[in-house]
Amino acid sequence: MKRVARRTDFDATLGYEYPTHLRESISDLPSTPGVYIFHGESGDLPLYIGKSVNIRSRVMSHLRTADEARMLKQTEKITCIRTTGEIGALLLEARLIKEQQPLFNQKLRRSRQMCSLRIDGDKPEVVYSNQIDFSNTPDLYGLYASRHAALEALKNIADEQRLCLSVLGLEKLSGDRPCFRAMLNRCAGACHGQETHAAHRRRLLDSLSHSRVICWPYSGAIGLIETLDDETQIHVVKNWFYLGSVATVEQARTLHLTAPGFDSDGYKILCKPIMNGSAQIIEL
Repeated sequence: MKRVARRTDFDATLGYEYPTHLRESISDLPSTPGVYIFHGESGDLPLYIGKSVNIRSRVMSHLRTADEARMLKQTEKITCIRTTGEIGALLLEARLIKEQQPLFNQKLRRSRQMCSLRIDGDKPEVVYSNQIDFSNTPDLYGLYASRHAALEALKNIADEQRLCLSVLGLEKLSGDRPCFRAMLNRCAGACHGQETHAAHRRRLLDSLSHSRVICWPYSGAIGLIETLDDETQIHVVKNWFYLGSVATVEQARTLHLTAPGFDSDGYKILCKPIMNGSAQIIEL
């Protein structure tokens, strides 16, 4: 019997032509950290913005990928901005994507209004970053893109820990009867006295503890220092908001911009290196 050849790798590359004009343009790209930009037909129009600890290597990986052929066909040139380390590249990428709205970036394209859970007594409430300062408000838990996402996370915790939805304010309780979940042994009984509200609250807080939003641990702005060979960058940050990168402490102290609000991208990038002590920091 004649065997039918399988077309796996071949099919994956059908219609893909290696972009030779871009291949030539990468010759000047550095093998250092930074941000790279794929520009469209107008020259300045960004199609895609990315970051890497090795710009040249990362851009080359795009040129070898058939799945990105549509983007590459629209790309007229590639430029880059060097940084002295990975943190600087992450901060700059997040800022440029939000400012320039590249066509092929999805995750960071919009600066969304963030939500968090605040525990007020027994019942958590959803709060918003345009209403309170997430950078300096204690007892916030989790960063969510919407109220729905925050409440879904709370419901998942309730399922895992046998918490009571009525005590959490997610369901109404009829009279003094146990909630429906208690009758199914999916609630530990805070709704009818089998568990105290204090114990219920402790279990809720224990479950949320890993997602606590860390308050800004400094009185003002800081400079986070990264060096590469003989070059230094000082990334100026205040209230988890990235204000820019400069070369000297004197320049850093002139960045007196007021952070316009809590920036979840900055928080996610900076929280770990700042809190675990791995970053070199000066207070400004």
